[in-house]
Amino acid sequence: MKILVSALEVSSNIHLKALRPHLPKVEWLGVYEPLNARDKPILSPKNFSVMGFKEVFGRLFFFYKALKTMARLAEQADLVLLMDSSSFNIPLAKRIKKAQPNKPVLYYILPQVWAWKAYRAPIIEKHCDKLAAILPFELSYYQDKAQFVGHPLLDEIKYQKTEVGGKSVVFMPGSRKQEIERILPIFVQVAQKIGGKKVLVVPASFQGLDLNTLYGAHLKLFEVSFDAHKSLFEASFAFICSGTATLEAALIGTPFVLAYKARPLDFFIAKNLVHLTCIGLANIFYNALHHESPGRGQTMLHPEIIQDDLNAPTLLEIYETLDREKFLQESQKIRTYLQHGSAQVVAEWIRHGLRA
Repeated sequence: MKILVSALEVSSNIHLKALRPHLPKVEWLGVYEPLNARDKPILSPKNFSVMGFKEVFGRLFFFYKALKTMARLAEQADLVLLMDSSSFNIPLAKRIKKAQPNKPVLYYILPQVWAWKAYRAPIIEKHCDKLAAILPFELSYYQDKAQFVGHPLLDEIKYQKTEVGGKSVVFMPGSRKQEIERILPIFVQVAQKIGGKKVLVVPASFQGLDLNTLYGAHLKLFEVSFDAHKSLFEASFAFICSGTATLEAALIGTPFVLAYKARPLDFFIAKNLVHLTCIGLANIFYNALHHESPGRGQTMLHPEIIQDDLNAPTLLEIYETLDREKFLQESQKIRTYLQHGSAQVVAEWIRHGLRA
């Protein structure tokens, strides 16, 4: 079987890596991180790693060419697997279905229509054959093609705390250069005020790169780790840029504060387009657990310090005062809510040509 996969994000490729052992005989085409010598992606996800409205606008021609190339490549595939990245993958699904109406298309890691652009849900359903929802509350936005399959992080995370404590403090300033430039200097100020072992978690995809160039002279303050899950498990507390890492910390049971700062223009646009009370995935799920609108509730599992509020004194105060015992107890409710991993269910669908 040949599968055209469009996995443009770091997190999507982590989820794809967990899925692939369940599909050992598949030949993979498209955009993804290669895992062995047989893998021949046409483009790297790194080619799509842009942030902010200005950067996206500047690369529109590249995205257009990539769409055309991927749509043509779909002719060679038995099935198409789309993962997250709605701005690229929804137009790709439209192109593929227009040219090949009978080509099976599976969307795994659905766009966050519950956060904004809910009108995309019927568009996604029209151009895809099956939708693998990793959040239970996503189902209410679709008619009949979506099914909850579990959450991929429960396939991937092998650690879970049973008691409060740890031997280090973890800092995770993001996976994009722009994020690191904005957030790391504040994390450095925090690290200089905290005693003991301090660990900087670096994305595994950065291995082999010049970390001193990426992170600057203050890199020597930290022990560097490429293993986020192990480092979070061993930590007593974490300072985390927004993203999948916040949910990873919650599922492991490590207390943390979400710390995020975008470019002023991007923040202004997003604030006026997306009316959310929280941005952390764990908080969004925690809203749902308390029968609140996900992302728009008031019940929070962890603090979120965003934009102009983000500064070292505020982060240090949270570090000193956050109730670790309560966090550990409440965070495990997220695990129960998400039930189980998703890779086995999705692989079964694929093996049966989406007829499972």
